[in-house]
Amino acid sequence: MKVRYFAGARAAAGIADEDVELTGDVTVADVLAVVGERHGERLGRVLAASSFLLDGVAVRDRGVLVHAGAELDVLPPFAGG
Repeated sequence: MKVRYFAGARAAAGIADEDVELTGDVTVADVLAVVGERHGERLGRVLAASSFLLDGVAVRDRGVLVHAGAELDVLPPFAGG
């Protein structure tokens, strides 16, 4: 699956997107744990405050299963003006 980072999440991860390969029943929480480990505490703080889109649909339950080939967008809080 592909994880795409936007705004502050991109800055914290240091990349715009990455592929994550997990086997078995994988949840959004599992994916976030993997990328949090890869990129450290700074991204972990951003993930805690972020919202997510799984294949373009808002995810409120991090226990939702992720299928192979899915796209997970990480959307940190945006400032407006």
